[in-house]
Amino acid sequence: MEEIKKTETYQELISQSEPVIIKFFADWCPDCKVMDMFIDDVIKEHQEYKWFEMNTDQFPEVAKENQVMGIPSLLIFQDGEKKAHLHSANAKSPEQVKDFLELVKSN
Repeated sequence: MEEIKKTETYQELISQSEPVIIKFFADWCPDCKVMDMFIDDVIKEHQEYKWFEMNTDQFPEVAKENQVMGIPSLLIFQDGEKKAHLHSANAKSPEQVKDFLELVKSN
C-alpha cells in the first residue's frame, strides 16, 4: 500500500472516478500494526479499489475533515466524495474489513 505524503496527492486521489480506499493510521498505533498483518490478503481479494494509506499524525486536518476519530480507519472515496467509512472499532479483523467491503459493493 502506497503512503500519501502530500495533501495535493490526497486531493488528486479522492477526485478520481475510480473508487479509492485510504487507510488512516499512525506509527504508534497497535491496532494499525494488527491490520498491517492481514490487509495485504484483503487487498488481493479487492483489487477493484486502489489502496493507499495516510498518517493521521502528519495530516491531522485531513483526518479531522473526514471525521477520523480512531485508527486504523478505512475510507472509500470516489469523485471527490467520501462514500463509506469503516471506523476503527469495526476494523479489527479481516472478516470485519471484508464484510464492510461486501456491504459497500452491494449498495
